[in-house]
Amino acid sequence: MQQIEPLHFEEKIQDLEEKILGLKDLSDGDILDLTDEIEKLNKKLEDLKKNTYANINAWEITQIARHPQRPYTMDYIEAIFDDFVELHGGRQFEDDPAIVGGFAKFNGEPVVVIGHQKGRDTEDKIFRNFGMPHPAGYRKALRIMQFANKFNRPLILFIDTPGAYPGKKAEESGQGEAIARNIFEMSFLKCPIVVTVIGEGGSGGAVALGVGDKVMMLQNSIYSVISPEGCASILWKDASKSEAAAKALKLTSKDLLELGVIDEVIDEPLGGAHRGYEQTFKAVKEAITKSLKELKKEDVDELVEKRFDKYSKMGVFTE
Repeated sequence: MQQIEPLHFEEKIQDLEEKILGLKDLSDGDILDLTDEIEKLNKKLEDLKKNTYANINAWEITQIARHPQRPYTMDYIEAIFDDFVELHGGRQFEDDPAIVGGFAKFNGEPVVVIGHQKGRDTEDKIFRNFGMPHPAGYRKALRIMQFANKFNRPLILFIDTPGAYPGKKAEESGQGEAIARNIFEMSFLKCPIVVTVIGEGGSGGAVALGVGDKVMMLQNSIYSVISPEGCASILWKDASKSEAAAKALKLTSKDLLELGVIDEVIDEPLGGAHRGYEQTFKAVKEAITKSLKELKKEDVDELVEKRFDKYSKMGVFTE
């Protein structure tokens, strides 16, 4: 994998890593042995990493969730699923590459998998519309969900979007209706639904794939009604107050677990999922496997009733 791009709060870590690499290049057991110095710096580096990531705030977690090298939906599909067959289009409009989905096998069992897909390089980002779906994307997702319902296959979803595309064409094509339709239809699907937020979970664009029996988040992902920048621009008319907005929004996995919005937090490698793909894939696969095993014990009608009841209670205010 290519060299990790450091975030602003990781600069001290990067400096120490570069110093260690420099000493390794200079070290020659026969001429100049710097083993002791390198070991001391490695210990210092480990302590620095633990201290740094143990004390990151909501805004810094947001930066990790958006890291350009973080694994995306297709990375998870390739790593933990077999025999993936992608489906395209919703049979109403053009295909939307911002959402991918289709049939696959998970632990040898037929399943249906859907998720938002961001792009890696400039060309791919434009092709995927930066992971922001048009209505056609949500209608494609709904069509694929209906396959899962018809053939009683577990439905596995990955959320990673800044939000639904807010452009004029999207609004004219019924963006709000498409999102609302998905939320409504997902509430009554008679198949187990497992949702994992792997990066950004932005507004209704995320919730349109987020109505699940089991909703999980990677440790350094975020899930919120609005982005910190958008919140700051509305409340304070100043996007520079994004850090304060991130804190107020309670968008971290820890916050949302405490609030009961999600059911489980999946641990990431120290520093984020982009610093350990294999470790992340293994953790996500284990979490999904455990969730499906639990959900399969439920009667399908009770599963739907519990799902509906779960979301009906969210947001209820009592004094």
